[in-house]
This record gives sequence, structure tokens and C-alpha cells, in this order.
Amino acid sequence: MTELKPLQQLRPLEGRTAWIISDGKAGHEVQCLGVAEALGVRAEIKRVSLKGLYRLTAPWGPVPPAERFGQLGSNFAAPWPALALATGRLTTPYIRALKRQAGLATFTVILLDPRTNARSADLFWVPEHDSRRGPNVVTTLTSPHGYTQQHLAELRAASPPSIAALPKPRIAVLLGGPNSVYRFAPADLDRLTRVLAALSRAGAGLMITASRRTPAKLVASIDAATAGTPRLLWDGLGANPYPSILANADAFIVTADSVNMAGEAAATGKPVHIFKPSGGSEKFDRFHAALEAHGASRPLEIAAPLATWSYEPLDSARLIADEIQRRWRIRAELLPGFVS
Repeated sequence: MTELKPLQQLRPLEGRTAWIISDGKAGHEVQCLGVAEALGVRAEIKRVSLKGLYRLTAPWGPVPPAERFGQLGSNFAAPWPALALATGRLTTPYIRALKRQAGLATFTVILLDPRTNARSADLFWVPEHDSRRGPNVVTTLTSPHGYTQQHLAELRAASPPSIAALPKPRIAVLLGGPNSVYRFAPADLDRLTRVLAALSRAGAGLMITASRRTPAKLVASIDAATAGTPRLLWDGLGANPYPSILANADAFIVTADSVNMAGEAAATGKPVHIFKPSGGSEKFDRFHAALEAHGASRPLEIAAPLATWSYEPLDSARLIADEIQRRWRIRAELLPGFVS
């Protein structure tokens, strides 16, 4: 297992073709695109949709014969890419088939753990709080995405009027919701609502964004408690201001159930206050303990104003990209002539 550290080096994959094999989930594509952008490759997204028995047997089963994998005219045919990235169990049969047919011509990477054997890809990435380890497994504290310092600066330079008009400090409130281990009990909703109401009364500009899992009661409570104050409340209708919210926040409040949102907030270098609803698990506890140890986060205190601090922003996409470059370069040195 390799724990990733920043590398300053040439980018031998820059400008080459990469396939992103996607099951259509936006979160999965965000992770792959973040790594692809850090590598500087020309990414081609190839979306797949397994059905019936092939869906049930993924990630262990085969690619459907109707896909005509590797045959002329197929969506998956030579010339093979230098790199392929995939996330999710439904894409694993495709990355495995590509590895088998393209051989050393394509370096294959699986993001997250589809619970298949180590031979399914050349490299696996998992977050540190997951359990998978091995010689071809790399880990980072947070998940990859495309929110680099440059991207965040560009977003700040083009802030929408609804955010630019808000008073400072601007506090991003990133709301998740119930999942397999966290519950949002009535007392939790009341506790978070009271904190946000106090911050509003203290003059903060709240930028509140809900997700698909956010309880409607929580959004309604926050709406009522902050009504009449300078705020942005996105309830899922219209264009999602999430990227601009990330870029313009002076601090964050993030519900503990969302590892991805906490990680994206930690890419900014701004304080991340974690609101923990009822429940939890050892896996989530490991993640939040590591994020706090890095200096990115602290538990949310029911007080206003919020504490402020700074830390080194986390850029997992860059770390993963550096490791892919390193391993690809080693392959090229050991097997001269394999690169087209």
C-alpha cells in the first residue's frame, strides 16, 4: 500500500488520451474528471448501463456480448487509450476487459473499492478510512475532485450577484442527510437550526445548499429560522450554486454524513465545522479524526461567531495523479517501446 505524498515531476501522460468509464453517476464522474484534469490528459467519457443479469453480477461478471468489446465499430475498440479510469461496480467489468485486451498499452485505474481482486486493474485508489490495502492500492485522506486553487480563484472572480451581495463572513452550510449510519432526529434538526439562526442574527451571510438526502423538514426549519436575513438558500431548484459557494466561503458547516462535501470544503484551506447528527460508525469516525488531525476541521460548537483557523488545502486529485504518473513512467522505463 502506498500513502501518497506530493511529487514535483514531469507529466508524461499529459496530452494523451484517457477513457473515463462511467455508470452515469455524477459523483463518480467528478472523481475521475478531477484526476484526469490533474494529469492533463484528453478525457473521453464512455458511459455504460448494465441491465438484467449483467447488472446483478457486476463487478465480478462479464461485459455483455452485445457491447462487442474490442471489435471494430464498438464503443470500446482500438486504438487503446494510454489511461483508463473507472468508478463504481458497474464499470468494473469494462475496466477488467480493457486491461485484458489492451495489455500494457493502457494503464488501468479503479477509484473506490468494487470488492474485486487486485488483478482487475493496475492501480486502485481508496480513501484512507476504507479498509482495502495492497501493493497496487493508494490512499488519500479525501476524495478527488476538480476544485483546485486555480479553479476556485476563477470561480471567485465570477461570483454571481446573489453571493457577492452577502455580508462577510460568508458561511457555507453544506447539508447532507440520513444514510445507513447517521440519523437526523428531530433534536438534531433543532440543534442545527438554532446554530444557523444565531449566526444569521450575528450578521453572517449564510450560503445554504441541500442535497438529495436532506430532509425537507430541515430545509423548512432553516428557511423559517433565517428568513429576512441576508442569505442564499438553494433547495434543489434552478442552477446549482455549489461551486461558487465553495469558492466564496470564509468558513464551512458540513454535516458529518457527507465525506465528499467535507473533503471538497477542505480543498479551500478555510475552517470546516462538522455538525454530527445522531449515529455514526467507526469508518466515519476514522475519516473525521484524520480530517481534524490535518487541521482542516473541528466539531461545530453551538456558539457565534465561529472560530477561525487555517491549514494546508487538501488536493487528493493531484496526489493520485502524481502516483499514476510515477507508475506509468516506471512501466515505460522497464518496457521501452510499449508507448504508442
